[in-house]
Amino acid sequence: MKYFLTYFLLASICLSCGGPKLAEKINSNAPDINTTEVDPVEVSINKSNCTVISELSYPLRDDVETAYVIYRDFVKAKEYEEALPIWKKAFYNAPSANGKVKYQFDDGVAIYKSLHTSTEDQSMKQKYQDTIISIYDKRIECYPEDEAYVIERKAFDYYYSFYTSTTPRDITSLFEQAIDMKGEKADYFIINPFTKLIYDGFIDGSVDTLEAQTYVAKIWDAIEYGNNNCKGKECEAWKIINAYAPARLEALEGVDGFYDCDYYSEKYLPVFQADSTNCETINLVYRRLVRGDCNFSTQDLASVKYAKDNTCYTPPPAPGELRQAYDAYNAGNYTKAVGHFENYVANSDDPEKKAKFLLVIAKIYYGDIKNFPQARNYARQAAEQKPAWGEPFILIGKLYASSGPLCGPGTGWDSQIVTWPAIDKFEYAKKIDPNVSSEANKWISTYKQYMPSKEDVFFRPNVKVGGSFKVGCWINETTIVRTAD
Repeated sequence: MKYFLTYFLLASICLSCGGPKLAEKINSNAPDINTTEVDPVEVSINKSNCTVISELSYPLRDDVETAYVIYRDFVKAKEYEEALPIWKKAFYNAPSANGKVKYQFDDGVAIYKSLHTSTEDQSMKQKYQDTIISIYDKRIECYPEDEAYVIERKAFDYYYSFYTSTTPRDITSLFEQAIDMKGEKADYFIINPFTKLIYDGFIDGSVDTLEAQTYVAKIWDAIEYGNNNCKGKECEAWKIINAYAPARLEALEGVDGFYDCDYYSEKYLPVFQADSTNCETINLVYRRLVRGDCNFSTQDLASVKYAKDNTCYTPPPAPGELRQAYDAYNAGNYTKAVGHFENYVANSDDPEKKAKFLLVIAKIYYGDIKNFPQARNYARQAAEQKPAWGEPFILIGKLYASSGPLCGPGTGWDSQIVTWPAIDKFEYAKKIDPNVSSEANKWISTYKQYMPSKEDVFFRPNVKVGGSFKVGCWINETTIVRTAD
């Protein structure tokens, strides 16, 4: 488990990487323990053989016991080619070892992953992959109680190691099978990749709404359970998960009807209770509850409506396009609200008003619909209508700074470098508009600490402090390399 946690922490930085393929079983005889020339993919896993060492006859029993001891030393030293023939001697004669330990399965996977990584021969890669899957299948056969965990491991490996050999839809199905079996106790290492696959699949249409809602709910349950029950180093992994998965799942709040009242009340009532006199908070919570089609019949929900109506009442605009826009917005119908604001802007000849309501649209796309590219688009349009206005660039900077979970796993290099173009926008905003200097400086101070370290930059080829660097993802802007230290 220690080895796998380390691997997860490294693999979690890759979130752009796909259904399992039935493994072919490749036949061979177990090699002699001293064999040095052996076909690494010539393996045989007898479906009926879950032998333990004690069941073997002499002298084979002694040979296999010795093989189990010797191959592990090679694996610990990461000398996988040397370990392979000896591991095969041990594993294919007594795959269940002493009937208690299971590390021989993980060791076999590690050996074949090393071979898979080190070759450019695609046919060999496929054979190594198939062998890895057959090792997992053998573990399920010998230890049926491990089935759910092994399916998680398969899904994880297909996502991070064998993505191009299958499809995202098939990998999604494998993760679904695992979380159906494990429930809220799903292991930490499947949460981030499964979250990305469900989110991306829903957005591109390969995962329908009901399926997405079902598994998003299960992911939320697993996140809550994992954070409440993690121990030791696993809690470090949950910190990485918390920096990524919740943000991706919360982005689905921008999809009409995706979440119900239970979701919004559970999430936003505590926000209201912690800040119940702040009208900005009250209005936000009220809109979210309306969006969840809550009927405000309970005392807790009714208190939010009471606060809005009595503490935060503001006279509505005169009847017309703006009135319809705000009515739709306050009812949680963000798409309809945007349409009315757009109509108002299109029919206005006042650049000041155009700029104001284009920025309102940008903020709806940022805070409510969670569509960052569209938010930037409208912020830029607002800036065009009103030169030397810093607020649109403050918003764009916040969009960039919030893109860690969009452009990476929420932590690490890919998520840190978004701070560079974000700070560029804050700097530009205060340069052209002294009125926003205080806010810009606040955000600059906040996000400077999240920039990469000098060490991070040093180990990146062709990246130097002070040099230019293009941040990709949806941002696609050239910036200057800076460090937090």
